Amino acid sequence: MSKHMITLNVNGEDHDIVVASNKTLLEVLREQLNMPDTKYGCGTGECGACSVLLEDNSAINSCLTLAATMDGKKITTASGLEKGDKLHPVQQAFIDHAAVQCGFCTPGMVVKSVSLLAKNPRPTEQEIREGLEGSICRCTGYVKIVNAVEAASKAMAGTAG
Repeated sequence: MSKHMITLNVNGEDHDIVVASNKTLLEVLREQLNMPDTKYGCGTGECGACSVLLEDNSAINSCLTLAATMDGKKITTASGLEKGDKLHPVQQAFIDHAAVQCGFCTPGMVVKSVSLLAKNPRPTEQEIREGLEGSICRCTGYVKIVNAVEAASKAMAGTAG
């Protein structure tokens, strides 16, 4: 099996690492970079728990992405959204609207929500639901998550309330 020397910029920090050609980005984040906030859910791209952001604010399933293909890329995990001790508005809205229950899907949901709001700052409820397709939550029934994304949208636009 071949190995590749790659550079990943994860949450603003460069990492020069050697990765096996068959290792996924999820495996590298969790096992080599010790970043457990990106969750292993299904391993088949169906649940969204492993979602991370690329530099263009697109959310990808890290369980389906070979790490070697990410050489030179900027990647943001859910924990990288925090600025100092201030949570990202989406993270804060998830807390404020009780959109976190068991917490397993939360990092992926937050990442997908940030991606959605970067592309569509004022989504409708239907657009939020469509934007979160491919992310599964077994606890909340999605209402609180949708409410949190709506609140984050308003907060980010400066019209919280």
